[in-house]
Amino acid sequence: MARVKGALATRKRRNKVLKLAKGYWGGKSRLFKTAKEAVYKSGQYAYISRRLKKRDFRRLWITRISAACKSNGMNYSTFINGLKKADISLNRKMLSEIAINDAAGFTTLCEKAKAAV
Repeated sequence: MARVKGALATRKRRNKVLKLAKGYWGGKSRLFKTAKEAVYKSGQYAYISRRLKKRDFRRLWITRISAACKSNGMNYSTFINGLKKADISLNRKMLSEIAINDAAGFTTLCEKAKAAV
């Protein structure tokens, strides 16, 4: 029986890792061992960042809503409490979009929240 060599599979696997490491600095883009470590670590960072992204955007939306509430004479927590009591269910992303693009509409929401509290 013929002897099977794994050269083709090994080369493909190494080239795949080196392709992912393209653009990295120094040996991280040229040497297989360091490239493999760098690609592994970058995968971990990407995984973590996908979760942090959701957290960061929520913080941004809350900051924007809070700033718009302050310009209407109330604070964020009172505003959210008032919306819940007024049975207005809008998520924070939409509230921040309204606060940025439609100031009059946001003022109306603030008034309804004040009335409900």
